[in-house]
Amino acid sequence: MASINPPVCEFGWQAPDFRLLNVDGKSVSRDDVMGKHGLLVMFICNHCPYVKAILPRLIADVRELQVLGVNTVAIMSNDPTDYPEDGFEHMQTIAKEMVFPFPYLLDETQQIAKNYDAVCTPDFFGFNNQFALQYRGRFDESRKETAPESTRDLFKAMKLIAETGQGPKEQIASIGCSIKWKI
Repeated sequence: MASINPPVCEFGWQAPDFRLLNVDGKSVSRDDVMGKHGLLVMFICNHCPYVKAILPRLIADVRELQVLGVNTVAIMSNDPTDYPEDGFEHMQTIAKEMVFPFPYLLDETQQIAKNYDAVCTPDFFGFNNQFALQYRGRFDESRKETAPESTRDLFKAMKLIAETGQGPKEQIASIGCSIKWKI
């Protein structure tokens, strides 16, 4: 399982549209999830140790961001063939067990991950309310283990976007497991 870093933020890049199946069986689009002050699109999965290390704190931060008018959506794009833990039924289970406060969408064709140039889990895309990219960085300094003290990079960036429409100029790339592409 190789670790990989996504590229740095391309400020102003427009969020590609999507319509994907949520774990509740309903279809969700990009426009459905935009918040009053922004949108966090995150590519995650169930099996990744990088995601597992941050998930409880990520959920807590997402709840705080909702209060600030920033909505969140999670997209799972991995091919579950070799990683059955990432299958749709397991997505439904973890979303229910962890009480996800955001839609958890299946990108079965992997086209949305390709449209976003997502490369790893977790991969975070922070947009202002005009769908312009303002953040593509890490959650915090955690790796496969939870960092003892959190810098809350993602939360601070999304809060800044909610308040000003602009993301921080300095950003540290996320790190995670590569997306498991279909062959």
